[in-house]
Amino acid sequence: MTLRTWDDPALSRFDPLPRIICHDDFDRGFCGWTQLVGNYEGTLDAMLPGYAQHLSPMLSTLPNWDIGSHGGFDGTYALKLGTRPRRGAQNVTIKRLTFRKAGPIRLEAYVTFKPEATELRLSEADVRSFGFLFDLQVGDRHGAGGERVMPHLRFLNALDGEHAQRWQFKRRTTPFVAMGTESKTISHYHLSPDDWEDLPGGDQRLCYNEIPTKVNWHYLCFDFDLAAMRCTGFRVNDRTFDMSGYDAIRIPAMKNLWCMLNLAFFVETDVDKRANLYVDGVCLSGDF
Repeated sequence: MTLRTWDDPALSRFDPLPRIICHDDFDRGFCGWTQLVGNYEGTLDAMLPGYAQHLSPMLSTLPNWDIGSHGGFDGTYALKLGTRPRRGAQNVTIKRLTFRKAGPIRLEAYVTFKPEATELRLSEADVRSFGFLFDLQVGDRHGAGGERVMPHLRFLNALDGEHAQRWQFKRRTTPFVAMGTESKTISHYHLSPDDWEDLPGGDQRLCYNEIPTKVNWHYLCFDFDLAAMRCTGFRVNDRTFDMSGYDAIRIPAMKNLWCMLNLAFFVETDVDKRANLYVDGVCLSGDF
């Protein structure tokens, strides 16, 4: 099947694989994106602190004090993900799917980031990082040795007030913690600030406009093979990165997560101010 994206202006900004799994334009609503809630049993107080800080995503017109509203990439609304106003705070939004065949997939999205505009200054180093991840698991017929695989990539914009501007990945997670007493639920906070590694050749300076309310949208594209459970490509704007040194978090398959295909975006603040990630236009496609 050949996909003629130029027949559909909403798709023509993407380079999808032949089958569209989802195409999310947030002028149509949340499109299945929701808050990442941590596991718990018996009481919400059992949730790990990393998850307890998360808030629900919002639909936003990107309002500001000087022109009113910026609007989305090509419409009124974008998906807004904001942290709490506390240095190091994170927030995550997730879409939960399953796959029908283990084959190539491609995530494409347009994103932009900015701290809450509470000061008349650029604040270009106030957002610590933003990024995306997948949470994947093989099908139930895979047999022994099956894995749950969690590809992570983040753009480390700044750390302790100093610009870093480089892409990083993760292949280690935190220890698992049992939730409750029924041996049905465990949890781990895989977005902890530890164990991020620099992507070789991953330095990149992204456009960050000159006043606190201006934004520019960035294109990102991530390719992954569900059969081999490995990354096959990564692009941001005009840059294509060498992913030969990249790997994902890999843990043994879990008893109730077969064919899982979850994808998420996240953002983190470097100061006691909310950091915001805006997403407008998410296209997940596959070759099956």
